Amino acid sequence: MPFRFPRPLLIAAAFFVFAPVAGRAQGTIPTLPGGQRPTADQAQAILQSRPDLVQQLQQRLRTSGLTPDQVRARLRAEGYPESLLDAYLPGGGGRGTAGDTLSNGTLLNAMDALGIADSVDLDVLGGSVGLRRAGRPTSARVATGARDFLEDTLPRYTGARLPDSTGRPRADRGFEDGRSPGDTSGGRRRGLGFGRDTSRATTDSARAARDSGLAIFGLDLFANAEATQFDANLAGPVDQNYRLGPGDRLVLILTGDVEQSSNLQVTREGFVVVPQVGQLYVANLTLGQLETVLAGRLGRVYSGIRSGATRFSVSVARLRTNQVFVIGNVARPGSYRVSSAGTALTALFAAGGPSENGSLRQVQIRRGGRTVETLDVYDYLTRGDASRDARLESGDVVFVPPRLARVRAVGEVLRPATFEVRPGETLADVVRFAGGFTALAAPRRITIDRVLPPAQRGTGGRDRVVLSAVAAGLGETPSIPLTAGDVIRVGRISARVASRVLVRGNVVSPGPVGFRPGQRVSDALRAAGGLKPDTYLGRVLVSRLEPDSTRTQLGVVLRDTTGVVLNDFQLRDDDEIEVFSVTAFRPERSVSIGGAVERGGRFVYRSGMTLRDLILLSGGLREGALLTYAEIARLPADRTGGVTATTLRVRLDSTYLFDANDASGAYARVPGVPAPARGAPEVTLLPYDNVLILRQPDFELQRVVFLGGEVRFPGRYALRRKSERLSDLIARAGGLTSEGYADGVVFFRTRDGTGRVGIDLPGVLRDGRGRDNFVLQDGDSVVVPSYNPVVQVAGSVNAPGAVAWVPGRNLDYYVRGAGGPGRDADLRRAYVRQPNGKVESVRRRRFFYDDVPGVRAGAQVFVPTRAPGENSFQQTFTVIAQVIGVLATIATTLVVVTR
Repeated sequence: MPFRFPRPLLIAAAFFVFAPVAGRAQGTIPTLPGGQRPTADQAQAILQSRPDLVQQLQQRLRTSGLTPDQVRARLRAEGYPESLLDAYLPGGGGRGTAGDTLSNGTLLNAMDALGIADSVDLDVLGGSVGLRRAGRPTSARVATGARDFLEDTLPRYTGARLPDSTGRPRADRGFEDGRSPGDTSGGRRRGLGFGRDTSRATTDSARAARDSGLAIFGLDLFANAEATQFDANLAGPVDQNYRLGPGDRLVLILTGDVEQSSNLQVTREGFVVVPQVGQLYVANLTLGQLETVLAGRLGRVYSGIRSGATRFSVSVARLRTNQVFVIGNVARPGSYRVSSAGTALTALFAAGGPSENGSLRQVQIRRGGRTVETLDVYDYLTRGDASRDARLESGDVVFVPPRLARVRAVGEVLRPATFEVRPGETLADVVRFAGGFTALAAPRRITIDRVLPPAQRGTGGRDRVVLSAVAAGLGETPSIPLTAGDVIRVGRISARVASRVLVRGNVVSPGPVGFRPGQRVSDALRAAGGLKPDTYLGRVLVSRLEPDSTRTQLGVVLRDTTGVVLNDFQLRDDDEIEVFSVTAFRPERSVSIGGAVERGGRFVYRSGMTLRDLILLSGGLREGALLTYAEIARLPADRTGGVTATTLRVRLDSTYLFDANDASGAYARVPGVPAPARGAPEVTLLPYDNVLILRQPDFELQRVVFLGGEVRFPGRYALRRKSERLSDLIARAGGLTSEGYADGVVFFRTRDGTGRVGIDLPGVLRDGRGRDNFVLQDGDSVVVPSYNPVVQVAGSVNAPGAVAWVPGRNLDYYVRGAGGPGRDADLRRAYVRQPNGKVESVRRRRFFYDDVPGVRAGAQVFVPTRAPGENSFQQTFTVIAQVIGVLATIATTLVVVTR
């Protein structure tokens, strides 16, 4: 019989390691979603848990009937290191180390997906190390496999859902199980159970998810139990009603005539031993009763107690712990040790709180076989009333029964949620649980979506009805009894605003103003702050809403901008007034400037604008601007004969250079055409003028050329003339050095993106009249390298690299020197880039010798790759030979047949 572990409440390590083996025996091997297998690290993580779990694992291994070699073989077959369990095997000589390796829920989720443990096992294991599973609700079973795992985890991280068998996304679960669409948290992860989660973004989709009412009210209080324990402090303090018991530690302090402090431990029999007083029985006494007993017993020994010369105080320094049991519909039922000052809420938090199907309204505290108190958690959540939260004693049982009926409240309530209701509770109670109405709620617009009982359901799918809740008075909530599944919807008040008139346009404070009977147009204009000075007086429009929802256009005429209306009339509620500005009807006038200015373009025209003002707006004049006159193109008064503009020239002077005059007023700009110091008249511009600031003839800044490499005086040279050539520049630099290699010159031109240009520098140096003796331009760069006695061969050759230069050899020689052409080489397109930048290609001739260029020292030879699909001569010859062979065979066959 194959080795299997029993299912209920196995330790996680045994499940995780041997579940694949058991699955194989059954014909299936569990895997993670997507076909992944659990890793060795995941298996090791669960093995490095608590020592008591390790002891159980060792016991399981001893009783499994498997030898150590069989265990190692099964681990090896499943893809785990065979030494994974050596420390736990019989005779292994060790035990697993305890560590807090379960710091997140990854392993628990993996076990969930594998189906190797049910929800109770996983919750107990997670609770023992302070974890909560991030996956499915505790009431669900995980044996459905990896697809259920993905259905639950995929929406939580991506908002998507897996499709069903028809290819459509699965329908959302109803609110009865506490889930919102796409929410697998069971409704237990929104805030703290007190209302809306304000930390989320206020988008429409976020608001819809937050206000859906699908979160179960109260369960979020226990969602983070591991982070916010309601556990009483073991060091106190406690009130006078605290009952003492075995395990408590007291401190007795005497002051006055006697200075003394004593630690009193309550024994198992319920006694404490007070020095010089003796033994006192304190079990089941309250702290207040103990003070009365001590006053009498201490007074017999210390006379100052009766006279007041000696005072005493007793306090609880250390509280005992009680063992209680939390059972029923809770997340982690079991036995828990809580502080003796702990209450039922303390025990509930230790057990993770009620499950989705657990009740929050009737938590029972049982003692000695009877119910001593019933806790309604809603009293604590809605009113802060903890009077029914009884203090627990050792052996008490906290029982959470199944939940009562649930209803949902959505809409304009302070905390939309799903609420549990007791029999007899009404709509008013649920509204109170929801925190009441919001400021925008319409209490007269409350509806209840109700599922009819089976006996009242009709045919044709009439299983649901909508009820209207009509309040007896304004602001009152009707006391309508509720049934399970009811959905309470509180509507919002109308968005329409009454008793107002809207004023828009050219007023000081546009917007709505209050309406009153008898109000006129002039009154509304004054209420909006009055008219602006540029208001258009000819017409003010008034739009009036008619009873049939259409609007009628009315209008008034203004006498002046003080708000006096000539044909003033009375307004109605919701009238809209539109005031216009003269500027709105006036086209935007402009002037333009171009030429030798910093920022030419179009500028808004202002009345009285001068040429000097426009130059200021354009950032001033550039270097080289002509300061004798400027040209203005103006719109013509007469367009006869196709005239589009008239031009005029206006005088300028050096004062238009706002930064070029020194303290004495002398002109301090770059040399050029002289300009008058002063005297130019101010020129007033007209709308749409186009100003052109001329540039001085032939003005430009220095042209700079770089000359470097093996020349005597390298550097950046400014050209003396526009016609200066390459030979002139080299002569200015002292000529080439003895190491200069004129054949390898690098001439680079940046203007117009030209790039490198191949030139014959030795020919230029021999004869300045050659065509390669270029006229230099601004930005040119000339570099003369030193002699380079090698040739670089690249491309489709067998051994690309450098080949020593040999005088008189051509391109073919250097290709052979690099190992010859490659299999896909295209020798017809091979070329050589000479050291001076000139490119020469091979010229193949069919009936004559090929024209193969020579190669100079420092050149580069490149053999390109043949284009795909292009056949070489050898391939063509092979095909031809095959065709000839086939034809010869056919001819031979025909000869034989004819004979």
